[in-house]
Order: sequence, then C-alpha cells, then structure tokens
Amino acid sequence: MLKGTFPVEKFKAIQTPFYYYDIELLKETLSIVTTEAGKYGYHVHYAVKANANPRILSIISEFGLGADCVSGGEIKAALEAGFPANKIVYAGVGKADWEINLGLDNDIFCFNVESAAELQIINELAIAKNKIASIALRINPEVDAHTHAKITTGMKENKFGINLSQLGHVLSELGSLKNIKLIGIHCHIGSQITDISAFRGLVIRVNEIQEEFEARGIQIPNLNFGGGLGIDYYHPNHLPIPAFDNYFAVFKKLLQLRPGQQVHFEPGRSVVANCGTLISKVLYVKEGETKKFAILDAGFTELIRPAMYEAYHRIENISSDEEVEIYDVVGPICESSDVFGKDIELNKAHRGDLIALRSAGAYGEVMASQYNCRQLPKAYYSDTL
Repeated sequence: MLKGTFPVEKFKAIQTPFYYYDIELLKETLSIVTTEAGKYGYHVHYAVKANANPRILSIISEFGLGADCVSGGEIKAALEAGFPANKIVYAGVGKADWEINLGLDNDIFCFNVESAAELQIINELAIAKNKIASIALRINPEVDAHTHAKITTGMKENKFGINLSQLGHVLSELGSLKNIKLIGIHCHIGSQITDISAFRGLVIRVNEIQEEFEARGIQIPNLNFGGGLGIDYYHPNHLPIPAFDNYFAVFKKLLQLRPGQQVHFEPGRSVVANCGTLISKVLYVKEGETKKFAILDAGFTELIRPAMYEAYHRIENISSDEEVEIYDVVGPICESSDVFGKDIELNKAHRGDLIALRSAGAYGEVMASQYNCRQLPKAYYSDTL
C-alpha cells in the first residue's frame, strides 16, 4: 500500500493518540490559495470552525487571510492569533448578545445575518453602543450542493439563512433600522463539495439575486460565496491540495460583477484537512468469527467524523510492510458507532503498531471531546518535532 511519509521513530516516543500537522503542506496550500485568489483580487477568510488550533491559526493569519467565525470564542481566537478585526466576518444562526457585542466592540468587518429577528437585535445592541453594524444578508440560494445531508446548508429546509421568499420582507425591515449598514450578501450552500457545477449554479443564482436588489434601488458592494470546496479523502498522497485554480476561475468566468464590487470566500476544510493526521496505536487485534478487528487507542472522541457523517478517512498502518489483511478498524469508546472503517485493507497489524488516520486536519482536533472521561489529544508539528 502506498503510504504517507511520517517520522515513525519519533512518533514511537510520543503518547498516542495525537494530532500531527505537516506545516510545510499547510504553507504550500496557503501559498496556492493566496496566489489563485489574488489573480482576481478576491478576499479569503479562513473558516475557523474547521481547525482552531492556535499554531495553525497563527500561520494562516501570517499569510494575510481574514477569518470567518461562527462564535464569540472563535472571534477571540482569531484576534489572539493575529487576524485583523477588519478582516473578520461573523456568521451563525444563533448569535448571543455577548457575541454580537464582542463583534461591535472590535469593529469587525461584517456580521452575516441569518434572520429578520437577528437584524432587530443587532440594531438594538448597536444603538446601545452608538455603533453602526455592517451586515451582509445570508440568503439561501436554493442550490443543491450534491453533498452529505448533514452538511448541506443552502436549501429552504435548512436552519441557516434567509429564504428567497422572505427576502422582500427583510429588505423592507432594513429601512427602519438606523444602526445597520447593509454592505453585502452572503451565500453558503454546503461543505465537501466536489461537483464544481454546484458552484456554477450558485454564481448564476447570485447574479439573479443581485438584479432583485437593484430593482429595489439597492447596490451591493460585497459578495460572499462562503466556502465548501471539497478535498480528496481517498488520495491524500497524490492530491493533497484541492484545485483552487479551477474553483476561483468558475466565479471569475460567470460572476456578473458591478464596478467596485468585492468578492469574498470562506474556505476551511480545503485549507487544513490534508495537513493533519490523527496518529493512534493498535491496542489489540481481535479475531472474531466473521471479522478481524484492529482496536485502536483513538476513538470518536478524537475523530468524530466517521461516526457522525459516515465519513471516509484513509487509514494506514505506518509500522508495517507485511502483507495486506482486512480489518474493521475501531476505537475503545463504549458505543457501537465508534468505528473508523469496515473492511479496511491494512498491512498486517500487531499490538503497538502506529496507525495514521489521514486528512484529519479539518473537523478533527477541533471537535474532540472528553466523553468517557478521556483526555483531549495533544498536537505536534512537522517543523518542531
């Protein structure tokens, strides 16, 4: 089996499970993102929810990206990591008052607003502070992202955003809110999108929405298309960096920009997923009647995506070059859903072998829990190990 390159001897001295980050790959990815977006003058805000590891955030901020935050805690983390407040956008369907006030106090670039009720509250809080809140309306464009149901966000049945049928009412409300400044529209149709045609549909719909705004005499200075670009979970060695050139080119080709309009994106997974790997150890090889189990010391407490989303992660035995055998790779958590993969081809496993769960840099460490009173995993980095 073709496997990634890891410092296995150094790993043997570290308590598993832990996260390992390839800093060189992260920097190469960021360089490509900034180069490809820079060709068209596009603005990129990293989606902090994908991975809020302080070291990772600090590196991303050094490349000049802004931050896309979905909580007050993420705003604080972004500011502490060096992201300028005027490059921070704040989204989320349920913003608490203290979180909105935090954004107002720091004069963040924009609130991505998801309902008429939220508009009213932001206006009230802005009045109390004698501030003007810059906002973008998050609109559900009704574009099918062709992705997993649990990570689809742009349809009218989703909890996010303002449905097209409600847009007229919201725009009418805006006229009476004196401490709100509309500076953009925002659309995000989902995550792990590998069918580029979904983004074509999004651009066409935004072109149509713009015409609706202009029919009401409203000019929109900023267009925010969210994130969603997927990665190749099956081939992290051959395709470690997504095709950002093709992605941004779709928007350049189809978007009907008005003079002076700025375009924004909020990638997360596509930036950090492949630079991160969860390293675990085989505790036991269990021979069942119909199955052979490789039981690891990592579970869904360290990487919940397979249990939550039925997500695939490439699994490699980086300690063994023996013949390939078939295993169900499972964790120690007292839940039947604590399974990383079934019928997985692995080089023959033994107690103590190191197992790499690849492409875990997004929604891995950041979603870890202490269920079963387990300790949170530590993180190590390729340039400091």
